[in-house]
Parts: sequence; C-alpha cells; structure tokens
Amino acid sequence: MKKVSDILTRKGGNVITIDAETSVLDALRLMDDKNIGSVVVTEQGGYVGLLTERDYARKVILKGKSSDETTVREIMTTNLPHIIPGNTVETCMHIMSEGNIRYLPVFEGDRLCGIISINDLVTETILTHLETIEHLKSYIQS
Repeated sequence: MKKVSDILTRKGGNVITIDAETSVLDALRLMDDKNIGSVVVTEQGGYVGLLTERDYARKVILKGKSSDETTVREIMTTNLPHIIPGNTVETCMHIMSEGNIRYLPVFEGDRLCGIISINDLVTETILTHLETIEHLKSYIQS
C-alpha cells in the first residue's frame, strides 16, 4: 500500500507559508505567483491553518468583504485533520471524502513536513495502477 511518505518523496515536502496577519489580496498574489491552490498559514513560525481558494470564494467574495482589508487569519481553515507520513493513500482518501476536504497537512510530531492535495492522491493511485499493469504484463509475458 502506498503511503503519504511516497507522495512527499515524489513531490517534495516544500510548503509555501504566509503570516496570518497578511492581507488576503497579498496571499492570493502569492498563490498566483506560485501556481498553488492553498498556502500554509503561520504565526510566529508555527502552523495555524491553511488558506485555500475555496476559503476566498466563500468567505470573502460571497460575503462582500474587501480582499485588501481582510486578513488571512479571518478566513483561513483551521482544525484540519493532521496526518502522518505513515498514513496510507486510502486512509487519506477516506478522510478527504468524508470531510469534503481538498488538502491535508502532514506532520512528523509537531513539525509540519508537507501538504497533500486530493490531486496528489489521485496521481499516486494512477501511478500505482500503472505499476500493477506493468507487473501483470511482465508476468503474462514470462
């Protein structure tokens, strides 16, 4: 079974962070610049939440708030389930499906070591299926 550690090995554990007091507009500029759909929110260097495009759409646009006057802290998602590198892809898919969540923070102890997305899980599942197909082809041909 593939694990979160396999995903982090493939994509890397680099996370883009932003301070909780940053304006939403500046956070969106960073996300656009990095071509990402979420950014880790920190306070005094520690993880406090995650800001996603969904947060922006639902908590700023739909509520008529100002992107340059609203801080990331006001709209970030908190209390996401924490996963560990040893969790399986299947476990993460279940957590994400049940909670309608698109991103999960990955922790080793108290240290954030990565973020995985639903896209990462789908990609890993496809790669696993392709490996299985190649093994079966090899088996049949031998």
